[in-house]
Parts: sequence; C-alpha cells; structure tokens
Amino acid sequence: MDEGLESSGPALSGASQFLSAYASADSISRATSPGLPLSDIDETTDNGKRHRPRTFPYFDLLPYPVEEEEQRDAALQGILKQLYIAVKAEDFSPGALHWTRQLQSWLDLKFDMPRELRGRLAKLYFHLSLAPGLDATAADRFSKMVTTLTRRKHLLKPQDDLILDWRPLWKEIKSLVLPQEAPAHHSARRRGLKYLWKLCLQSNTYFDPKERRVMLEEILPFFSTSDLQNAFIVIGTLNILMPTTPAPAIEPQSQPSDFVPTFFHLWSLMTRSKVIDIAFLDTFSRMARDYLTCQHVPFSEHGIFTREQSDLIFTSILRLTEIPVGQANSPYTSLDYSSGMGVFLERDRKKHPISYTIARWVVSSLSPQCLDKDSSILNSLEGLMESIDTFFHPSNQGAWTIMLAQLTFYLTEMFVSRWNKEQRGEQDTPVERRLTEELKQRFVLSLRDVTFMGVFAKSTKVTHMYFGALQNMAYLEPDLVLPGALQRFYPSLQGLVEVHRTTSSLCGLQMIANVMARQKGFRCHITALLALALPGIDANDLNKTQYTLNLIQTVAYSIPFVNLAKETDKIHDTTLAMQWVQGEMERMEREGQDVKIDYKNELSDEDEANIVRSSTAGFGEFVIALLGKVFTLLENLPDSSHLRTGSPEDNIINTLPSALTPMFASLSPELFDMALDKLSTFVSTHVVHQARDAMAWICNALCKVSPEKTLKIFTPMLIVNIRNEIDYNGAASDRSSGTEVLPRDRALVWHVSMLSMCVVHVGSEVLKYKKELFDIAQYMQENCRGLPTIHISNYIHHLLLNLTHTYPIDNALYEPSVIERGLDVDDWGKTTAPADLSIRWHRSTADEIQFAVELFESQAEGAMLRLESFMSDDPPVSRKGKNKEWSDEVSRQLTQLRLVISGVATLFDPKHASGEANGHLTGTHVDDDGDEKMGDSEDEEDNPLAEAGEDDDARPQYKYQSGYLLTNDSALYSRIHDLRDNIGRLLSRTHSFLNTNQEDDVSCFTALYSTYRTWITDVGFERSAHPLERLQRLYKSDIGPFKISGLRKAYPRPLLIKRADAYQLQRVKHNASVRRKSAMDKRLLLDLAESSVSSYADVRRVAQGAQDASLKVLIGGRPLVIPVVLERFRKALDETDHDRIKGAMYTLLFTSLLKTLMRDWRFAPDLLRLYIKTAGVDKASIQQLGSTALYRMIEFGKRFELMVLLDNSTVDLIKPSEDCSNVIESRHEFIVERRRKVEEKKGALGLELIDIARESHWKTASRCAIFATNLCLRFDTIAPPQFIELVVDGTNDPHPGLRASYNAAFSNVFTAIDQRAVYNHSYRDFLEEKEKDSNKIVVPVPKGDTKFTHRFLDDFTHPENAEYFVDTDHAGWLVWGKQFNAFRAKPNRFEAYDEVEIAARRQIGKLMTKEWLAKCFDYLKQEPRDSSADRFRTQNVILLMHIFDLMNYGETEVTFEDIKALTAEVYGDGSDKHQHRATSEILGAMLAGSADDPVEMRDQAWGFAQPMILNIFADSLTPENLTYWITCLHFVIDTKDPRRAHEIVQALSSFRLDMNSNAAFKESSKVQLLDILINDCGWHFRHEKPILEDFLAHIDHPYKSVRESIGRVIASVYRTRYHESFENVTALLDLNKAESATGLGIRPYKATEEFVATIKQVFDHLEAWRHEREPGQQTPSSYTSGSKTVLTWLDNTLSSQDCTQLIQFFPDPFIDQLLHMMDVKEDPELMRLAYHVYRHLPNIPFRAGEDAPFIAALIRLGKGATSWHQRLRALVNMQVIYFRRLFLTDAAQRELLFDAVGDMLGDPQLEVRTVASATLAGMIRCSPAAIRNPIITTLKQRFETQLARNPMPKKKIPGTDTPVNVTQQVVMRHAAVLGLGALIEAFPYATPPPSWMPEVLALLARKAASDPGVVGKATKSILAEFKKTRQDSWGVDQKYFTPEQLEDLEGVLWKSYFA
Repeated sequence: MDEGLESSGPALSGASQFLSAYASADSISRATSPGLPLSDIDETTDNGKRHRPRTFPYFDLLPYPVEEEEQRDAALQGILKQLYIAVKAEDFSPGALHWTRQLQSWLDLKFDMPRELRGRLAKLYFHLSLAPGLDATAADRFSKMVTTLTRRKHLLKPQDDLILDWRPLWKEIKSLVLPQEAPAHHSARRRGLKYLWKLCLQSNTYFDPKERRVMLEEILPFFSTSDLQNAFIVIGTLNILMPTTPAPAIEPQSQPSDFVPTFFHLWSLMTRSKVIDIAFLDTFSRMARDYLTCQHVPFSEHGIFTREQSDLIFTSILRLTEIPVGQANSPYTSLDYSSGMGVFLERDRKKHPISYTIARWVVSSLSPQCLDKDSSILNSLEGLMESIDTFFHPSNQGAWTIMLAQLTFYLTEMFVSRWNKEQRGEQDTPVERRLTEELKQRFVLSLRDVTFMGVFAKSTKVTHMYFGALQNMAYLEPDLVLPGALQRFYPSLQGLVEVHRTTSSLCGLQMIANVMARQKGFRCHITALLALALPGIDANDLNKTQYTLNLIQTVAYSIPFVNLAKETDKIHDTTLAMQWVQGEMERMEREGQDVKIDYKNELSDEDEANIVRSSTAGFGEFVIALLGKVFTLLENLPDSSHLRTGSPEDNIINTLPSALTPMFASLSPELFDMALDKLSTFVSTHVVHQARDAMAWICNALCKVSPEKTLKIFTPMLIVNIRNEIDYNGAASDRSSGTEVLPRDRALVWHVSMLSMCVVHVGSEVLKYKKELFDIAQYMQENCRGLPTIHISNYIHHLLLNLTHTYPIDNALYEPSVIERGLDVDDWGKTTAPADLSIRWHRSTADEIQFAVELFESQAEGAMLRLESFMSDDPPVSRKGKNKEWSDEVSRQLTQLRLVISGVATLFDPKHASGEANGHLTGTHVDDDGDEKMGDSEDEEDNPLAEAGEDDDARPQYKYQSGYLLTNDSALYSRIHDLRDNIGRLLSRTHSFLNTNQEDDVSCFTALYSTYRTWITDVGFERSAHPLERLQRLYKSDIGPFKISGLRKAYPRPLLIKRADAYQLQRVKHNASVRRKSAMDKRLLLDLAESSVSSYADVRRVAQGAQDASLKVLIGGRPLVIPVVLERFRKALDETDHDRIKGAMYTLLFTSLLKTLMRDWRFAPDLLRLYIKTAGVDKASIQQLGSTALYRMIEFGKRFELMVLLDNSTVDLIKPSEDCSNVIESRHEFIVERRRKVEEKKGALGLELIDIARESHWKTASRCAIFATNLCLRFDTIAPPQFIELVVDGTNDPHPGLRASYNAAFSNVFTAIDQRAVYNHSYRDFLEEKEKDSNKIVVPVPKGDTKFTHRFLDDFTHPENAEYFVDTDHAGWLVWGKQFNAFRAKPNRFEAYDEVEIAARRQIGKLMTKEWLAKCFDYLKQEPRDSSADRFRTQNVILLMHIFDLMNYGETEVTFEDIKALTAEVYGDGSDKHQHRATSEILGAMLAGSADDPVEMRDQAWGFAQPMILNIFADSLTPENLTYWITCLHFVIDTKDPRRAHEIVQALSSFRLDMNSNAAFKESSKVQLLDILINDCGWHFRHEKPILEDFLAHIDHPYKSVRESIGRVIASVYRTRYHESFENVTALLDLNKAESATGLGIRPYKATEEFVATIKQVFDHLEAWRHEREPGQQTPSSYTSGSKTVLTWLDNTLSSQDCTQLIQFFPDPFIDQLLHMMDVKEDPELMRLAYHVYRHLPNIPFRAGEDAPFIAALIRLGKGATSWHQRLRALVNMQVIYFRRLFLTDAAQRELLFDAVGDMLGDPQLEVRTVASATLAGMIRCSPAAIRNPIITTLKQRFETQLARNPMPKKKIPGTDTPVNVTQQVVMRHAAVLGLGALIEAFPYATPPPSWMPEVLALLARKAASDPGVVGKATKSILAEFKKTRQDSWGVDQKYFTPEQLEDLEGVLWKSYFA
C-alpha cells in the first residue's frame, strides 16, 4: 500500500519509510488517533514542536557528535528564505522545487519543526499547489509536500494548529466534474485528478467543521437522479471534501443528528449502487472515528448512530461482502456504469479497501455500553461473523475470500491500536467510552473461530491477513487465543496432516512466538515447538524451510538461547519439561478445539520457572541438530549460477543469514563455542561449491557476534588452506575463460569466499591479523589468474569496507549490564526501550585507516601496472589470441579497480572530488552563497536559456554532520585523492585505447563503464551498492512479527540497532548526494556520451546506464553531454547508421536527459528537428521507438508558466526577517527575460516546422503538426498566419490520420480566439476566471415562494415566452440553492474582438470558400478505414460549429445558401449509411452550434436543419444508420434546456403508436428516439401524459422491438417524474430530521395515487387477457405480449435507484402475476423474463416493516399455491430475503419463515421437499448463534418425533384393501429425514461437529438408512455427504462419537469389501 496515505498504524514517530506493508494496517487513514490529552505528558516536553515526544533518540545514538539544534534551525531558516525568494520571483521550477526538496530532506533527517511553522508551511504549500497558472509538475510536487507536512496528526492537530480553506479545492473539483458550472475554456489549465485526490485526502481533516453547513448549502443543490451522474458527483464530493470532525455544540445544523438523516435520505435515493454504498460507509466511518472523543454528542451502544441507522449499515456491509445466497442475483445492478464524471471521485479500492472502512466504523463505535444491551454494535458484529462463518472455511473460497480476510485483519488491527492508545493515554476518549477487559474478551471471541479457519486458507495473500489477525488477538487475549492455536498447530507440526497446514502452522507460530515468550506457562512450549519445527528444514520443500527459518529467527529475537538449568541444581536436564509438554499435548488432544487452559492459576510461579529452566537444557542438542540440518540443506542446493533471483532457492540463501544471525547472537558462550567448532570443522573439511555464498553468509553471521573468538580460529585456518591450494594443487594457475569455476579451483574459491565474509563488519579485530591479511592479498594477486581473481578482489573490497565504514558491532539481545548480572527466566520476551539503548559502534581508528590506505594503494597500483602492460605495444598476452584471453584479463583488472574504489568510497571527499582544493568542511554549511549563479563555463553565466533546463541538482545544498574521517591537511588525504585521480586518467586512456584497437570487445567495455560509474558515483558513500535501501528492506521484513499497532517501536534490541544504523547511513548519503564536476569527471562523462551511441547494443546499454547514474550525482552534467550526443545523432541520420540512430534515440528520449532537453531551449530545437527526421528512417524498430517516445514528448514546446497568481499574504507567512527585495527583483527580471527568450526560440521553431510539414511525407508531417500546434498556439498572439494556413489546408489532406491531427489543431485555433475574447484579451483575467459573457445570467431563487417549482416546471411547456434557458438538470431537483446559472433566451451578438482576434478570424474566413467546404464534406462521407471510426464523430461536429459560427457573423467567403446546397448534395438520396453519417454531423453542428447565437441566426439554421432532420426521422431511418442519428439527437439535446430544441421535442413527443403499421423497425426506432429524448431532458420533459396514455393502451404490441422500447420509455417517464425540490437546504435538513425518530430521513419514491391506479389498471388488463388466452396456445396472445412489455418496464425500474416505489405492489399483484407468467410453458422467453424480474424482488432495499406483507405473501404461496412450481419458486425468494435482511427483519417474521420452510418439508411434491431442505439448511447456516441455537433445538425435537411417529409402512399382502395414508406416511417420514439432514448440512465445515450432531447421524443411520425408496436414498446421501466434507478432519472428528454411534454409521457408510 502506498505509505503516502495517512496511516492508522503505529505512528512510528516519523519513520514511515519503514512501515512494513506486509502486516500493518498502516498506511490507510491515519487520523484514527484524535489528538492527545496533554495532561499526562509533562508540559515541559511540549516545546512547540511535537504533541508527543519522539520515541527514538536518533541524535544521541550516533557514533559522532552532531550539530546543535540552533544549527538545524539556521539551516531551516536558510532554506525558507531561499524558498521565499524563489516563490516571490516566480521561479518555481527549478527554484522553488529545489528548495522544497531541500526542505523534504531536512524533515527526512528527523529534525523537528515548530508546530506553528509547520502549520504555516502547510498553508503555503496548499495555496501553491492550487495556484492558478502554475505548471502541473510543480503543483504536484507542492501537493506532495502538503501530504508530508500534514500526515501525522500528532504533529499538527486539526483545528488547533491548522485550518485550511476548502473553497479553492472545491473550485478545482467542480470544474472537473461539473464543467458546465465552471468558467469557459479552462479545461486545459486544470490539474490532474490523482493529484486533487491526494490533496483532498490530506486536507479534509483540516477543513473547519463549522463550514460543514456552508458546504452542504453549496454542494447539495447539484444533486439529481434525473441525470444520474449528478448524484454520484455530489455524494462523491461530499465524501472527499466534507470534514467529519465535530463542530462546536452551538453551531446550527452541524451536529450528526441534524445532517445524518439527510445523508440516509440521499442513500435511499440512490439504492442498488455499490459505489454509493462505499462512499456513505466511508463518510460514516470517518465520522465514527472523529466523534469518538467528542463529549457533547450522545454516544450509545451504536456509537453516535441510532439503532436503525446501525442496522442499515450492517445490512450494507452484508451486501458488500457479495456472498451468494441460493439463486439470488447480485444485490447491485449496473447503475454504477452511469456514474459519468462521478467516476473521478471514487476511491481507489486497492489503496482504500472497503473492509478497512467497515472495520474503522465498527471499532470506533464500540464502548462498554454495548455489553448488556440486546442490540448493539458488538452484537451485530458477533451476529455478522456467526452468520457468514462458513465462508471463512478454506474449502469455501470465492469472490468474498479476500474481503473477509481483510475485514478480520483490520478489525483486530484497529482494535489493538485503539486499545493501546487508550491504555497509554494517547487518545482522549471519555472514560465511559473506553474499551474494557470484558469488551476486549467478547471482541476476540467473536473473531477467534473464523481466524482459526482462515489461517489454513489456500492462498498466501489471504493467510497473511489472518496471521496478522492472529497476532493481534494473541496480543489482546493470550489466554483465549493461544490454547486453541497450540491445539491446532501441534498435530500439524507432527506431520499428522497435509503439508499446507504445516506451513500455515509455522507461519502462525512465527507471528505468536513473541507473545508466547512473555506468557506464563505458554513459554514452556517454545523449546518443544522449536524441536518439532526442525524437520521443516528440508531441501525438498524450500517454502517450508523458509518458514521454519523465519520461526527460528523470531524465537531467537524473543528469548536467549542460554541453558538456565545448572548442573548442580535438582533441575539439570530436560526430563521435567518433556513430561510436562507431553502431558499438555495429551490434554489438548483430549479436550479438542475448545480446549481451555488457564496457566495463571494452574501453575505456581516456581513450578513454571522450573519447567522453563528444564526446557532450556535442550538448547545444546537443538543447536547441533539445527546446524546439521542446515549443512544437509546446503549440500543439496542446486548450483547458484543457474538460479533466477526471487526463486525459492535464492530466497533460502538470503533467509539463512538473517535467521542465524539473531540465533548466534543469543547463544550463551558455551553454546557459541560449540557452534563455532561445528562450523569451522565443516568449512575446513568440506567444499560445497554451489552453497558457497550461503555458507559465507553463515560464517559472517557467526563472526559478527564475536569477532575475537571467531577470527582467532578462522583467519589462520583459511589462510593456510588458501596457500596450500595455490602451492600444491595448482589452483588458479592459468587463465580460464567462461563463467564456470573449474573443479580444481573450487576449493580456492570456497576458502577465499569464506575469508572475505569473515573480515567484513567485524570491526577493528582484523588489525590483529594485519600482516597475514595483507600478505595473502598480495600473494593471491601475484599468483592467481582466471576467474578466481574476481573473488580475490571481492575479498579486498570487503576488507576495505570493514576498515573504513561506520557501523554497529553489537548484536546482543540484551544491554551489556543485563548480561553481566546473568540471565534468568524473567528475561524471556523482554525488549529494550529505545531510551535505554546503548550501541557499540565501529569507528575507524588511525591504524585502520592507515592499513586501508596501504591496502588500497598496493592493490590499485598493482592493477594499474598490469593494465598499462596490457595496453603496451608488447602485451604479456597476445591481443589476437582466439579465446579472448586478453579481454578477460583486462576486464578483470578493471573489475579489481572498481571494487577497491568502492571499498574506500567513504574516505573520498566530495569537495575534493569536485576539483576544489580546500576540501571538506564539517558542520552545517551551504556549499556557496545561495544567490550566486552557477555556470560551468563563462558563456553560460548570462544565457537565460540554460537555466530553464537545469535540473534542481544545480543548487546549493545544506550538509549536516556525518562523521567524515580524514582532515584535508593529512598526508593520507592527499595520497588517496591523488591515486584516485590517476585511476581516472588511466580509465580514460583505456577508453581511447579500446576504441581504436578493440571496439568490438563488449566485455571490456562493460567492465570499463561499470568502473567509470563507480569512480564517479562512489564518493563519500558507496552509492553503487545501495546500502541504505538494502538495510531498510531487511529492517522492514524483520519487524513484521513484532509490530503491534499503537505501540511505538517495541522491538528486540538488535532491530533498534538496525534502525540507528539506517539513520546513520541516511546522514552520510544526504551529504554525498550531489557534487560539482571536476575536469576529470568531464572527461569521463564525454567518453560515456560517445559510447552511448556506439554501434554495439551491449556497449550502448551499459554506457547509457553508467551515464544516467553519473549525471544524477554531478551538478550540471547534462548540458555537457547533450551536445555531444546530438552531434552524433545528426551524423548517424546523415549516414543512416541504424544502430547509432537507435543509440542516440534511447539516450536522448528514454533516459533522464529528456526532461532537461524539454526545458533547455539551447538544445530543444535541435532535438526536435532530429526527432522529426527519424520519421523518415525506414526501419521498423526505429519507427517503434519514435512512436513510443512521442507519448513522452507530447507536452514538448507548450508554453511554460506565463504568470502565476499568488496571494501575497499567504506567501508572506514565511517571509524572512532581512529584506530580500533586491534579490527578488533581479531574479524576477531574469525569469521574465528567460520566458521571453524561450518563447522567441519556440516561435521560430514553430515556423520552421510549418515549412517542413508542407512538403513532407505524412509520417513526418503528422509529428510536425503535433509540435507546431504546441509551439504556435499562444494566448497573446493566437497563432502566426502561416500556421493557420497550414491547418486549414491540412484539414482537407488526403491522408485520414493527418486530417484528424489538423482538424484538432484547427478547432484549437478557434478555441484560442474565443478564449482570448471572452477574457478581455488579458491572461490575468483568464487566470482569475473573470469571464465576459453577456449571455450567462444568474437567477435568484425567491424565498418562501411555494409555487416557484411548479412555475419553473410549467415554463418548460411554453417555449415561446421563456426568459432564460436552464441547461443543467440539477437546479432545484433535490433542493433549491440561493441561485442558479442560466442563459438568456434571446442572446446578444458577441462582437468583443480586438485586432489580433479580428485578423485571425478574417484570415480563416478568406480561406473558407465553397470549394473548401465541398471538399471537407466529401471527406466526411468517405468510408472510414476501421470500424471503430464509423460513428458520429464529435470532433468533426465541433469544427463545423466553429466554421458555421464564423459564417453567421458574415466573415466567410462561403454563404449559408452554399451550405444548404452542399448539405443536400452530401445527403444525396440517403441510400448509403456514410451519407447519413456525414449529414448527421453537419446538421448536428447547425442545430447545436446556433444555440447561443442571436435569434435570427438560430432561426436561419433551424429553419433549414430541423425540417430535414425530422423528415429523416420520419422516413429514412434504417438499422445501420440509426446510431448516428441517435447520437446526433443526444448531442443536440443532452442536459440542455428542452426549449432550445422545442420544435424537435414537440415533433417527437407527438408520436403515437400505429397498431396497423407492419414496419416494426420504423415504429421502434421512433420510440427509441423518444426514449433518448426523455432521458436527456429528464424531469424538464413535460409532455408525458398523452404518450403514457397511448403506450399503456398498447402494451400488447405485436412486435418485440417495439414492446421493449415501450417498456423502457414507460420506465424512463416514471423515473424522471420524481423530484423533491425542497425550498432550501435548511428545510431539507430539518424535514429529514423531523420526519423520522429512527434517523433514516424521509422515505423517497412514494407512489402517487395516479401511479397506483395505473399499476392496478395495467395488471387488471393482464389478468383479463390471461383468462382470455387458451391454455396451451402456441401463438402470441395479448397476454404474452402485454406481459413482456410490462416485464421490460419492471425490470428497468427494479434495477434502477427508484425501485422502492414499487414495493407496495410486491405482495399483490406482482408475485401472483409473475408466477402465472412463469407457468406459460409455451413461451420460454416470457418465463425467463418473469423469473428474472421475480428474482429482483428480495434484493430491493425495503424500509423497516415494509417487508412483512411481502414475506406473508411468499409464505401464503409456499404453503397454498396449487401449482408445485409456484411453491418451489416461493422458496427461492424466502432464503434470499432472509439473508439480505438479517439485521432488519423482526423476530416474528423470522419465526414465520422458519415455520413455513419447515412445513414445506412435508410438501406432497418431492422436488419441493428437496429444495425446502436445502433452504432450511441455508437459513440455519446464515443465522447468528442467538437465533440459530434455539431453532436447532426445536427443529431437532420436532423432526425426531416425526420420524418416530411415522414408521415405514409394511409391505402389504396382496388382496387386502390398501390403507389410504401410506403415501402420506412416507412423505412425513421423508420430511423428517430431510429436516434432520438440513440440520447436518447447515454445518458442512464445523470440526469438531456440534455436540448434538453425532446422535442425529447415528439415529438416521439406525432408523432410516435401510428404508426402501426415497427415504433410504435421502438418508444415505446425507450420511455420504457428511463423510465427504469430513475426509480431511475425520481423524479428529471421530473422537466425538461414542463407539456405538460409530458402529451404527459404519454399517451404512463403510460397507466391507466382500459384502
């Protein structure tokens, strides 16, 4: 998950980069911690910086003194001063961005910023990120800063320290999702979405809750379901903008009881939508969290919600799990596809899982009041878990699996977090709401069983969630969780069950080991468990091995491996512990899964301590056994050279050292010596070549723990072995090529690898062996050849690291003082607090540095000499040799140089490496005076173009103390730096030598550039090895098992030391981040630039990588290499050298150079020219590259910022004390000058591209078109005449691709003209959104005028006297705002153009001739190339609208008469669909384009277009052209005022069905157009009455297509009739609050009287027709046709948000009628439709009490319907409505349902009985225990009696008369068997089976299994099914049966083989 989100987990005081994503609920919304009560923290700690002191003392633990607080603050002031200057001077990129980065690294170094300043900065960055006119990349960076500053709520308390203004954000969101409400032409300037999202997430907590009322006032009037997207937009916006924090008690309408009912009302307006469910849950969930601490809002057992509200929320949670019920469809419909723009406001469900939201809501609403109430949040949670518990079982997985796993995990995570914060007084929850012990117990019990099931799930993603939950629950209630866990894990570890249970058990143990180590009694099991886990180390199952190692690691971090049993004591061996554990295991097996263990009272402290002591006596055996296992594992590993990274083998090699390090560290000295002995013997006597690295790591783990003991044994031993190998075995005696190590060299390589890992990270201990180590290095370098030399260089590299780096040499589990006093039982599981930590660091001594420098010199010089000799005229190896010996040797010398350089990287001084003489300064300083310009050479000083492209690296940096070791006046200092320079020179010589002599020698070049890269980047910090990232990754994975939410860094001591080490490295890295380039750097960079375009792909690749890495650390490197590469690129293009062209394209367009190139206008024009040239290169791969790069360059040449509007008072928040106005002034002038120069260059380049585009091939031309548009379109000048000419000609280009590009560009020219004119030709007005449009008006809404809505709607029927047009659908739908926007009905002419705009318009007008348009129209009707383009193309329409507009104002050559003639010509005879497409586009443009023109212009266009379009509608529609015309109609009418197109509206509305017509398509197409019209006009459509009458009268239309259209229209009409139109927001809130005591708001969609009458009438008709229809009639009848129309209408309504208006008709007439329709066997389509609609019914969200009649009707049918099919179908819906309304149905209704299903078991029809049994099982299964248990008892009794009372009738003797009730008796008996079967089937996975089950099974087996016929068959299948689901667990389950019961069962199930 993205840790950038606010996070609710342990706010690890700022160490968020270490939050493990693996099992922390971290990283979702952090504000779970309402602020802190400052009372119990000592007031003095609050120094204005933090609300809570830091947990980890970063600065005190460093091994060197650090700067004082004052210096840090001074650095901060310096950064802020520069930031202020940059912002004031409008120098955003690179200026302000650079200082923002500096500020970020200041914060990253854990420096504390005063709260008040943090608040000011957050305000400033919030303002900057929304500043109009700012470039998007800069804005994005600023908004990230807002996140950084506000993420931790304990650093900035909402409302106290910071309040932000929501309006600027709302303005941005509004223009994105409600474009019609925002000023015109702003879309291009808008920010991206993701970025707004982040801002909202961070800032809505900081909005003022007093503003909530104003927000509702502002946002709610946009709500409407008539145009669905408005509902999604409003709810989405409220969810992300509205603050959910408590407002003061005196604010009007601001308390939850005031506005929550309205939210529930909105929710019920938008049912059946998943998106809306999630949004409301999210809002309520945040409210629950924020109100937990609020005193003045009443808090009940349902939190701040009412019982009804909380039941509704639980019902929606049940819906969201998407658990399937019986045959029901999903509770959601396709409504969400209509969310339109609202889709932008949804949360990303991966980052904000819905389960998290639910968990937050539940946990924040818990309080002790839940305990003794019948209905409470806790009861509902228990009920929810009990009713869906079967879905947690591993065998039952599906779409719900992950969601349920996350839910379980987050519930425990949030609970633990809240519990810990309340216990430690960090959360000021009122006392009566605090979580209590009893509450905690019930909470854990409710989740315990499902967690134990989930732990054994099949997928690792899911099990990880459950392991997290298990860990949290074990932490909360060890006594409840651990016994069950052990009971399940012991058998798994003994291998009694399948493998995946074993791996799950190992993981589970790993997560609870730490808790167990601290728990009395349970810790006695640990050693036994370790011994049981050992067999898990197995080379055949590497995953299991890895989990076993993880377990050992966690245990080693929790307990010391020290034998506490003294020889002399009475407890001296393991007997006591073994007997005890054995006894406990038997007890668990005996008591089964519900085992209860209470060690606190069972064992006395002394006995327990003795058992622990006794158990530790086995550690010695354990360690020996473990090492034996590890050695076997290593011998069986495959060869590591064949592994891919990330494979299981690779993971094992990485896990071994991390598991063994803590174990070695926690061994007692005796055990350590034993382990050392085992290891050293193994190393000296074995050579396991493929396990070389793993073994070396293990040696290293051992050496780190006690360098003294280990080096004493290892060093002499390894050195002797190495000499022996070289002297006697001839190892490495000649050159070997290839990559395989030869068998005779393997022993040497093995020993060298061991040695190299034994001398790293072991501190100054190596000095004792200085001579031996130095000599062996020399000896090997002199005597060895071939592959082993790499390992030798590696050894030297490690030795150098060990000597020069700063690192902790302290792995102990306890502080030294604790170890001195001796460890005992009480030390198990104890952690060290960060405050008590002391660390042993290794800091290089003078001797070590001396040794390191000598080693460096001897090795580097040796390698240099050898390199020189290879390049001499007489090399020791011939360069011509055929097996590459020369190149092998050279590349090995280079590798050696690379490794020694990076080994002493920390000794190099970045200042000296930059070629400055004065060297290193310590302390905080800026590299130079902040205002000095940095030119590399004189000519760049004043070249303003240079600055734009410079990356922000080129600015001064603040450095902080990081413990540099040398002083710049010492001899050693100059020795190593001189040597480094010599190496640099040699590298450059090698480069030129290889280029002249061996330019195809890839391996040498590869080695050379890797060395280049290291030479440049590894200065002051070994950057190439990424040490910091590696350390952080390890730390993250290690803290996983110890991380408990809400506790701060309660980690084992070694992990805290790791954290300190990471911080130390971070400081070093910060200082070595970037440096200046010296002359040598420049030389090497230019070499790399040359090779980046080499003709060998491998050489290019390495060179590009090395160059990219080098440029990141050198200031101003990019402008140095760019010209070289461009030059090469030009040359390659001239010579069409494909390889080099590719190299240059990769280097320039796909590395970090591109960013510089796009901003640096010294080089940009050249790059663009060359890039465009590549379009002509005839090679597929180059074309591919070109088109991929196009996407990255799409912004190329657009204008940089022209001006940015800032609010001075906000910027002055960080105004420095001294006066900077001169600096700002000069800087600003410089920036303005830079903008001017760049624009000049761009203009010139644009004109040049225009010339190229005119005569080139279309590929080249299309690129020119894109970039010319970017370069030429400008606000001030619009565009040069040449550009306009090019675009106008291009719009009629023969090539379709080019046409599209030019078409878009042409539209952009028009837009630019309009934009400039509307905003008074001033860019400032544009940014301030001051638009000048005399046709837009604002209509105030009169207060207290009740008739206003009525008049408003009535006006839509009188188009002739309209004052204004309302082009939006939302005005007044839900609630009237204070005013709404509208347009004049009689628009004025728009003439406000200045000379620039007039000139452009004239020029275009001159080019718009009749010929031009004729050609344009011809292309419109050309057949498109691919079918996807065969549609109504809006792009064409928009361009035509602009052209017609110009024509209306008389600026064009072409006249309206010409266009009429041309249009008629295009349409021709209308026989071809392409003619229709072109015509629809032209007419669409005329009709839509004239909307805001003066009336005479509109009438002229409409006068021609409207009759033509209506004629086509009347007679010329065909199936293939219908879509064009539908889209055209939609384009003209959509959400616009219907009065604008009143002619079309009236014409379409006057359509009546013609029952005699046999042209089905003609009729249905008109009805479809009508449907589009009604949906587009929404509730403004007022001509519905006659249409409805006509359609309802003809629902039995004979044609299917017409019927379907009619059904849809009827549904649309009724849907759009509904509107609420509250007078104002106050009334809306008040009425909803007053309406219901339940707090659910007003029930919407009440059916009107006429609607009720209509439904009755329609169904009466159907009933009459049903009786008229002959049964068995095959032909369609009025009944079947009418039914299908009605079904389409119902289906449409039931799957939309207004489905609830039909609820009252469900019981009667719907159910009966639907069942009748399903009985028409002759018409399968009707049966299918009816069944589909019938299945909708139980999914509809009924209000409380509304479901009773429906349930009654179902029961009536189930028991009394004559047709058994109908009875069967009644059952289908019973189970669904029971499950969907689990939380809402009354007890009475529930009982009725159970009784009914129970009675239906006795149905005469077999099929009904079977389904009733399944339904009953389902209903029992999904009932909470409180309901389930009493019902089981009653049912069991009922069916057992029934079975006994109805014996199987005897076979009768022929001839006697038959008693009548035999069948009845069999049915009753069958019913009883099925009933008992249902009870058994209800618990398919419960192991062990519930206590009542065995006797029921035995009863069935005894009494009914041998019955003949259905009864016996049913019994057998029940028993067989039981056995099948129990196969895995039968071993456990059978213990719950008595021997007699088992015998009875065996008789039926386990027939003997011979029987």
